Amino acid sequence: MPDHIAVVGASLAGLRTVEALRREGFAGRITVIGAEESLPYDRPPLSKQFLVDDWGEEKLALSRDGVEALDAEWKLGQAATSLAADAKRLTLADGSTVEADAVVLATGTRARRLPFGKELDGIVELRTLEDARKLRSAIASKPRVVVVGAGFIGMEVAASCRKKGLEVTVVEPLPAPLIRGLGSVLGERVARTHRDEGVVFRLGAGVDGFEGEGSVTGVRLSDGEMLPAELVIVGVGAAPATEWLDGAGIDIDNGVLCDATGSTSREGVYALGDCARWENAKYPERPRFEHWTSAVEQSEVVAKRIVSGAAGPHAPVPYVWTDQFHLRIAMAGEIQPDDEMQVCMGTLEEDQFLALFGRKGKLSGVVAFKRPRPLMALRRKLAEPDGISFADAVAEYSS
Repeated sequence: MPDHIAVVGASLAGLRTVEALRREGFAGRITVIGAEESLPYDRPPLSKQFLVDDWGEEKLALSRDGVEALDAEWKLGQAATSLAADAKRLTLADGSTVEADAVVLATGTRARRLPFGKELDGIVELRTLEDARKLRSAIASKPRVVVVGAGFIGMEVAASCRKKGLEVTVVEPLPAPLIRGLGSVLGERVARTHRDEGVVFRLGAGVDGFEGEGSVTGVRLSDGEMLPAELVIVGVGAAPATEWLDGAGIDIDNGVLCDATGSTSREGVYALGDCARWENAKYPERPRFEHWTSAVEQSEVVAKRIVSGAAGPHAPVPYVWTDQFHLRIAMAGEIQPDDEMQVCMGTLEEDQFLALFGRKGKLSGVVAFKRPRPLMALRRKLAEPDGISFADAVAEYSS
């Protein structure tokens, strides 16, 4: 067992790893390194309750009992800038170093940015608490809002801004929102709710640039249309925060490559959460699951792997949820464009139903609109070695 473990990343994955290490009986030294000044906080409310209900920041705290009980050293506001993997030596932004016996990488992702508009005020991304503070301050003046990107973050922010009474337009180059997560049919179903609430969509159009001097005043679309805007929220995806690992000799390809227990190509170095791609028997392509639940589940595995070496291969079925207006939507599994879809326990015209997705005769994914119990039951079945047939799942949940 190592005497000193360094955890790089002071958000959900990092905190849950520290907690799991202590539960596994690790009594040695733990140093947590975080680029942000804040102690670990919950990110999902940043696009919802923090904006709409003006939550106080204390409600975002991830540690219920406080971090003091974990007996860890917290180096906050100090990003790691390099790793000498053989020596397990980290260099921080202030030039100081941290040497440990094991290193856990939990740096998450950074928001992707558009290649223009950097010189203008009023163009924001939403990834951190500081981003959310700026956004909450900006929407207080009731600006006209354009959201670029109709993924989960973009759609949640659009709903939140509309709830605050703002004029909101969503721009998305694909023919429907949320296609990558829900498919086109369910994406359009969500868009219908947004339209009913007053959100305007410009689908099938990209963004060619922004207008304004000093501050943004408009968004220029690829079809030539100009959308007036005093606030632009960019939600065009995220990239793993791994650039600082260049030269560390760790295998990286759209994330840190790991085995099914979180071990990297360097002995004593582990990775989890949004920055990592784990081997997964159910998903040979090794996707990065940028989900809250995945980070929590992986932290337990990494802690066991470090402390006792007893962790078995972890092959989870991804699970994620989103809240938009009165819709509560949860997803399990992975959906592909050609998957067959069958709606059960309701219809698309309602706000409460279950959509099952099938591929090659097997259930591949489930989307639940206000149907949490059957979704969690089907997630367990998806996790079984042989899964469940699509026909059997449809028969069971159509009765």
